[in-house]
Amino acid sequence: MQVFDGHNDVLSRLWCAGGDPVLRFARDEGHISAPSARAGGFAGGLFALYSPQSRRAFDFSGFRGGTMPLSNPMEQNAALQSVMAEVGIARRLQAAGLIRLCTDVAGIEAAMAAGDIAAVLHLEGAECIDPELLVLDALHGMGLRSLGPVWSRPTIWGEGVPFGYDRDGDTGPGLTADGRRLIARCAELGIVVDTSHLTMKGFWEIGDMGLPLVATHSNAWDLCPATRNLTAPQLRAIGATGGMAGLNYATVFLSPEGWKTGRATLDDCLRQLEAMIEGAGEDHVGLGSDFDGAPLPQGMSSAADLPALIGAMKRAGFGAALIEKLCHGNWLAFLRRVWGA
Repeated sequence: MQVFDGHNDVLSRLWCAGGDPVLRFARDEGHISAPSARAGGFAGGLFALYSPQSRRAFDFSGFRGGTMPLSNPMEQNAALQSVMAEVGIARRLQAAGLIRLCTDVAGIEAAMAAGDIAAVLHLEGAECIDPELLVLDALHGMGLRSLGPVWSRPTIWGEGVPFGYDRDGDTGPGLTADGRRLIARCAELGIVVDTSHLTMKGFWEIGDMGLPLVATHSNAWDLCPATRNLTAPQLRAIGATGGMAGLNYATVFLSPEGWKTGRATLDDCLRQLEAMIEGAGEDHVGLGSDFDGAPLPQGMSSAADLPALIGAMKRAGFGAALIEKLCHGNWLAFLRRVWGA
């Protein structure tokens, strides 16, 4: 079974690691690499362009059992440097024949049929974009087709949610006037707008603008009441607007035990999928791994272990048609609705 999912951080991991990204990706390291993708049937997804505060991976252990406040704002120039470097990494991986950059569903399907990794560029946090939105148009020309206006820090576009527990995502203000201009321009360009990391108020404001509600890597709040997860009304709205919710494998968002100790299981993934399907509907749920950006549950150490998750779905009674929808069908159908091709 081929898997196309809604979120990974491999480009950021490769940039933070330094050295030759082609050699690193060709080796069996990190959650996603050429060997692990082949072994596990990872066929592609939305590849995040993320700007860390410093050139190192995010440390999830810093907030287990507690709440981490919003990160400090990031300057545009610093964010633009890392984003452009990660675009450069993606282009080098494509030149080496390790991924295929895609801007439409026909391209994704052609890559998957050929056994290539279909990579769609996604911006996680829009700090790199200027108020005039010129960088947005430039990134669209480079292949950007999906965007989350914020990560978990304040920006000129709006505010992200802090990493917290025992409360929902109603943690602060939503979109600014600039943020609404950004979203409107994304709609004009056919860029998917991702609400993961956005406050609940911002989530509903995007819905009010008539866009399909999408959370590329967020889980069900009822099973794990973390600020990053989706309440039942949010899940229903995702289904009602023809959007998508992608299962995040991060242990801290899967279960209360995962939040407290960092340990979770594939059974927690299944319970999350069942809750998300109940809320949004089986046509509006997929996978949003957060590979290379988060700690993984027991039984999954990299993309090579995706068959273990699929096997767990089968044992839990998920039918073949539903598994195919969750693994890639729903994401491709959604992207075709947004992009029109």
